Amino acid sequence: MTVLDDRRLDGKVAVITGAAGQIGAATVRLMAARGARIVAVDYNARALEQLSADLSPGPGYLPVVADVTDERAVAAYVEQVRRVMGRIDIFINNAGVEGPVRPIAAYPLTDFLRVMAVNVTGTFLGLKHVIPTMAATGGGAIINTSSVAGLTGTPGICGYNASKHAVIGLTRSAAAEWAGRGIRINSVNPGPIESRMMRSLEEGLAPGSADTMRMRFNTLIPAGRYGTPEEVAALVAFLASDEARYLHGAVFTIDGGLTVS
Repeated sequence: MTVLDDRRLDGKVAVITGAAGQIGAATVRLMAARGARIVAVDYNARALEQLSADLSPGPGYLPVVADVTDERAVAAYVEQVRRVMGRIDIFINNAGVEGPVRPIAAYPLTDFLRVMAVNVTGTFLGLKHVIPTMAATGGGAIINTSSVAGLTGTPGICGYNASKHAVIGLTRSAAAEWAGRGIRINSVNPGPIESRMMRSLEEGLAPGSADTMRMRFNTLIPAGRYGTPEEVAALVAFLASDEARYLHGAVFTIDGGLTVS
């Protein structure tokens, strides 16, 4: 099947954080296939090396090891991209962690602060430093990764729930500020996706019975299965394309119907 011209990303510079995770890597691969120049950002150097090896990177690919919670590191990689690539057209603000599964009364403060630091502060810092560079070259598209956990509540994951609600708030606020400057900012909200994160949550919610928890999740999803990272990447790539040019501040759920009721 031929990709429609306005879904092509030829020559556009796409910065993707959390690039070595399953959704991040799927997004990197799809955007590269559609012609984008890729900047893959992740704190895990070894995983980033593996991603680079899988992609056979060329001059249109830049791997960057950085901690999204460190403002100096974020400012430095944005400046590196500006210097090497000249611009940022697409920003996938995707880095995130799930944290432990504990009731609120037993949830360690250190873990809560870590989840908020990566998922909220990391998202904020990405917006803070990417937006001026993007605005200076005429605008672009930003996609923040939230979750269905940002729309509902689940016992045991208060840190993750709170952080993903906050990502939606940041998305809407930033969209209202920057739509007039040609920057489109939206969020994607995946439900259960085939990934390391879901394996971790399954085990945390049902220690020793992760497979049972997985089956229980599947019965709650009208589509009857988990989504794939590639399906999320396809939505992200659409939002980055010119086809989505009138979408601002929208919250896109991709969950097989989990949250329809």
